[in-house]
Amino acid sequence: MIKIKRIYDAEDEEGYRVLVDRLWPRGVSKEKANLDEWMKEVAPSDELRKWFNHEPSKWKSFKKKYLDELDDKQDLVQELLDNAKKGDLLLLYAAKDEEHNNAVVLQELLESRLKN
Repeated sequence: MIKIKRIYDAEDEEGYRVLVDRLWPRGVSKEKANLDEWMKEVAPSDELRKWFNHEPSKWKSFKKKYLDELDDKQDLVQELLDNAKKGDLLLLYAAKDEEHNNAVVLQELLESRLKN
């Protein structure tokens, strides 16, 4: 199962814990994060992240652009898929908006690949 959760709310969540943000979340110590991996390379580019700025009106365009970026990162996507096949995978992010963030896109992509 692939789950996503804000890192601030995920202290007790089980699974292979991967931070999928390019920037380290404010106020979270490495101990509290309890990560198995920080995969900042799978996060949106700085340019895309700054352009999107978590504006819901840009969501559809952000999603398409981010998926285009992920096309060039198939090795990282495959690594996440491999972890998901072994057990629960928890994608962690810091954004306040729980519906419009890169972890949502990544979860959808991974789940669609697992079904095929």
